[in-house]
Amino acid sequence: MKRFEGKVALLTGAASGVGRASAERFAEEGAAIFGVDVDDDGLKETAARVAALGGHMEFGRFDLSTRDGCHAAVAAAVKSHGRLDTLGNIAGVSQFHIFSELTEEQWDFIMGVNLKGVAFMAQAALPHLIESQGSLVNVASVAGLIGQAYTVAYCASKGGVVQLTRALAMEYIHEGVRINAVAPGGIKTAMTSKLSFPEGMDFKLIEPYRGRRGACEASEVAAAIAYLASDEARYVHGEILSIDGGVHAGG
Repeated sequence: MKRFEGKVALLTGAASGVGRASAERFAEEGAAIFGVDVDDDGLKETAARVAALGGHMEFGRFDLSTRDGCHAAVAAAVKSHGRLDTLGNIAGVSQFHIFSELTEEQWDFIMGVNLKGVAFMAQAALPHLIESQGSLVNVASVAGLIGQAYTVAYCASKGGVVQLTRALAMEYIHEGVRINAVAPGGIKTAMTSKLSFPEGMDFKLIEPYRGRRGACEASEVAAAIAYLASDEARYVHGEILSIDGGVHAGG
């Protein structure tokens, strides 16, 4: 399928994981890509993989935990490609903490990337997405829909993404732009494989989070993002699409 022929997708977190898988998926379907991350080497590798698929990805390093960084990223994408049809707000961080030991610095880091970055990327991109009658797809998490021990900051940030998505969908309901989110459970990515756990953590408290079928592949989340961004989902607006092996259903 070439659902994105002639269209431009700005994808954050493009250096690895779901961001990289999404860049590959959108490129396969004909989109021009602008990838954003803080990992220069990862961005170069993603660009090479996109090229191997016959696509093209411009990219840039931006700090998405600041409003200025978000607006600069969108401006660079529009300058590079002349338009913007899709924003995939994919960049995110995940950390486990015992709540009583959570520091302000750790809280601000998670909130800055996972929620503040999503909000201000959306703010910068929406005028362009309205012009193109395009789509915004945020990456939330099942952690934004049900609670999980030892991830208070992460759950709070992803719960914020869920409500941000719904609130924006209502505010822009008459503007022609579509605003949705995916809410994955466990995903097989480099980020999740490198997670560290605090000493004294009771692993039984996070057992229900492991899903009914194990972790999903990054490509499966990318496929959902591509669907929500495509014209096939023209009547989908304000939706939070769970991809979690049944965790949310049983939560």
